[in-house]
Amino acid sequence: MHPETSATHDRLRGAGLRVTAPRLAVLEALEGMPHAAADVVFAKVALALPGTSLQAVYGVLAALAGAGLVRRIEPAGSPALYELRTGDNHHHVVCTVCGDVADVDCVVGHAPCLTPSNDAGFTVQTAEVTFWGLCAACRDSDDDVELDAEAGGTGDATAVGDLTRAS
Repeated sequence: MHPETSATHDRLRGAGLRVTAPRLAVLEALEGMPHAAADVVFAKVALALPGTSLQAVYGVLAALAGAGLVRRIEPAGSPALYELRTGDNHHHVVCTVCGDVADVDCVVGHAPCLTPSNDAGFTVQTAEVTFWGLCAACRDSDDDVELDAEAGGTGDATAVGDLTRAS
């Protein structure tokens, strides 16, 4: 058994999940694909486990997210994306043209990164911030895209602060 496989088995068991081939395949698929949609994960998993269905991959992703082994993010206008980077309260920047997503470390350096002006009696545990803008490839590919995006008010990286309890 490879050390990575043993560590993955331990992570699953530590989260209270049984070690199954679909769970291992989904975690392995996500290793090389941060911010992957379920259908993209399914395409990779299906290569290793041809009998796997898209519904099974959704079920595995839900179980892994529920156990805290995978993080589900939902940028506006795109399908849910899944990543292995969990528990550090990082944020994301999304390209308004191509939809590329990149990680942004916590803006202040400690969770929850933002303090709401009114917490409505909640104890805030995390803050999700999505920055929107143009990635370097889209910005460099067509200067008109940048001008159009700036005219529409989405060209600058704008924080959309969603304070949530879920990470």
